[in-house]
Amino acid sequence: MIPNIAIVRIQSPYWRGFRIWIPLFLLWIPVLLLSPLILLVLLACCIAGGIDFFTAVGTFWGLLTGLRGTDVRVASNGSHVTVRIL
Repeated sequence: MIPNIAIVRIQSPYWRGFRIWIPLFLLWIPVLLLSPLILLVLLACCIAGGIDFFTAVGTFWGLLTGLRGTDVRVASNGSHVTVRIL
């Protein structure tokens, strides 16, 4: 299943942190509109690189659907940034 929401949380020791909810499903509208162009560019890159087109599409789809459940946490000097993809 493709990811639908990303949550970005920023915390600092000097001010109260905040949380941003990013609706990723809204990004699918422009991606669907640009999909013919994206597929043509991918096809041209596959032909130039000698890669099977369907293998490349399957790999990109696997990466996209594998993003669900990703949790990235970065901390430095008391500041924290967390990105969760649901």
